[in-house]
Amino acid sequence: MHRQRVESVSQAQRERLAYIDFRLYFVGEVGRPDLAARFGVAPAGATRDLALYREMAPQNIEFDGSNKIYRIGKEFSPMFEHAPQRVLSVLALGFGDGTNVVSQPLLPCESPTALSIPRMDVLAPVCRAIHAKRPIAIRYHSMSSGNSERVIVPFALVDTGLRWHVRAFDRKSNEFRDFVVTRIEAPMLLGGEPQPNERPDNDIQWTRIVELDFVPHPRLERPEIIEMDYGMAEGSMRMRVRAAVAGYMLLRWSVDCSPDHRLSEEQYRLWLSDPLALYGVENARLAPGYQVPSSPKKR
Repeated sequence: MHRQRVESVSQAQRERLAYIDFRLYFVGEVGRPDLAARFGVAPAGATRDLALYREMAPQNIEFDGSNKIYRIGKEFSPMFEHAPQRVLSVLALGFGDGTNVVSQPLLPCESPTALSIPRMDVLAPVCRAIHAKRPIAIRYHSMSSGNSERVIVPFALVDTGLRWHVRAFDRKSNEFRDFVVTRIEAPMLLGGEPQPNERPDNDIQWTRIVELDFVPHPRLERPEIIEMDYGMAEGSMRMRVRAAVAGYMLLRWSVDCSPDHRLSEEQYRLWLSDPLALYGVENARLAPGYQVPSSPKKR
């Protein structure tokens, strides 16, 4: 019923109804000034939006006449599906649309400071090249080979949690590689289409999906707490990730990937129960404790 009614209104009004739903769900109240500040609507328009929401979900919203504000209803059930990652981002950073650079968080929230932030005048042309499926000329600073001029064919961004990479075909090495965005300078879009061997469906590490099975680290005395932390079912959690990002993710999540779960430091709360899943993953060297399986000796 709600879904059918929501789909019958305009996209702009749907966004305002979702905002009302969000404020009630996570803040517990919403008023006309909130809608005016977020969307720039006049008081009469805000009143109409609130009235429509109340008509569609009367159990979700109650009017507090003494304070002239709407509060969450006792039988509240969200009308919209609020994606957890987006919710957490909004709570920490506020709603941003490019016009209010200094958007405020909705609640007191502290997050780790990002130490590696790409320059926008570099990131923007990289993004345009990805969208247009075009090669791009760059100057790249590599830890192993120093500075060089390269032409790459980028097709995806990767957030490792520590820094941003661009996944691309590198015409200099003639292979698919990761390029750290903060090490790119002077990007310039080029003409022409990528060659067939430069397209992402030929990137074996990108197209390969590995299944990782995590369990509470065996050294822990209260594994049920870890199960709660990660929402595990029956004592384990299975994830499917691209081989091209597996090593970064395991490093970010501090997963003990040793075959004998020997890493005893406090940060290792998870153990990869089947380290052989990483066989052939090029960046598996980044996974804490990972050992390349030894080949059987020939008799």
